[in-house]
Amino acid sequence: MGNRADDEGTDIAIYRRPLTDTVHADTATGAPEQLLALLDQLGFERQTMRPAGDEGPTYVWHEAPGHLGEDETKRLATRAVPTLLTAGYSVSIPDHLFDRAVYHSAVQDIRAQRGTPAVPSPAAGVRPRRSRG
Repeated sequence: MGNRADDEGTDIAIYRRPLTDTVHADTATGAPEQLLALLDQLGFERQTMRPAGDEGPTYVWHEAPGHLGEDETKRLATRAVPTLLTAGYSVSIPDHLFDRAVYHSAVQDIRAQRGTPAVPSPAAGVRPRRSRG
């Protein structure tokens, strides 16, 4: 079973699941635990679906907490991007979930915490895409 990150050719694909208000952060198949834990730390909630019996893969994905409003969800998704880029991951996020001002604020926070000026620009590892729905 493929996922959005595999389809997009990125390490992480952040998107709103069609016909729902749920924002997913899918990781590429076989993503390392380090990446999954980073998404946990960034505020996404890990979801797991195990197969019936012992056969088949276990599926893991992350979702924005359901209690967040639309603006809060957009901030969560956008604020995650510079941290993921700094960690060396490629990210796909649609325009409707990306807030440039929130992104720049998150970059400034990272710079202040690390004391370094180098944080990738969105173009370095973000693949914006048109909304699918």
